[in-house]
Amino acid sequence: MSRTDTRVFTLRRARTLAGALDILATEPGTIPLAGCTDVYVALEFGAQPGTRYLDLSPLKALKKITLQGDMLSIGALASYTDVQGSRLVRQRLPMLVEAARLVGGIQIQNRGTIGGNIANGSPAGDALPVFAAADAVVVLHGPQGERRVPFTQFYTGYRASVRRADELIVAVEVPPVEGRQWFRKVGTRQAQAISKVVFAGVRAASPRLALGSVAATVVRLPRTEAALAAGRTIDQALVELSGEIAPIDDVRSTAEYRRMVAQNLVRQFWEATA
Repeated sequence: MSRTDTRVFTLRRARTLAGALDILATEPGTIPLAGCTDVYVALEFGAQPGTRYLDLSPLKALKKITLQGDMLSIGALASYTDVQGSRLVRQRLPMLVEAARLVGGIQIQNRGTIGGNIANGSPAGDALPVFAAADAVVVLHGPQGERRVPFTQFYTGYRASVRRADELIVAVEVPPVEGRQWFRKVGTRQAQAISKVVFAGVRAASPRLALGSVAATVVRLPRTEAALAAGRTIDQALVELSGEIAPIDDVRSTAEYRRMVAQNLVRQFWEATA
């Protein structure tokens, strides 16, 4: 397969958020770029995600990781390396640090961004189950100002979301997470491999569980959570789990294998956090 001919492409660069939003509003079809770890792969294999691109890298304000009141705010341009080095993230969301540590190699961790992972919307995205289990909120900015969307309501289908073409993801906000956090990724290798199944969970009075690579989007497991919260056995909860996921056969694995791994991960989580 040949590489995409990039001679027909145009690249814009914004120096401010307002400038970036103006470009999106006045030049329809423009695709925002952050770390480019997904777009470059597509171009290498001959795909053409678009011909008009907007480089967001000068927007340094979107790299900040801060506390806004009691809310952990992670800028959309924060890289996986930034996440690993953040005292705030290590203290408040250690399962995200673990997910960031297993994303690709060092080069990908240096380039890949939290906002890019969310925008790309792959159900195999390593950070996505963490945000689902943490009840995170995606912060969007567009011509009408800012709006906040609960992470569990952000995706509408495979790689599809409620983000409008004239909006940018500017941050993800995470409220305090009470309970023990747990993260696991299962792939061909522990790192530098796309997840076959990825899991994040919070052990609390009301457990929160999320899985990736077992449906068209990352999914929370409300029926499994309710069973565990009600004091039912882990085996009873896993019966509920089987009806909440819809894995498929693809080049990386089979649906049967993914279902089995998902059940094993939930069991391991429950036993490890007892």
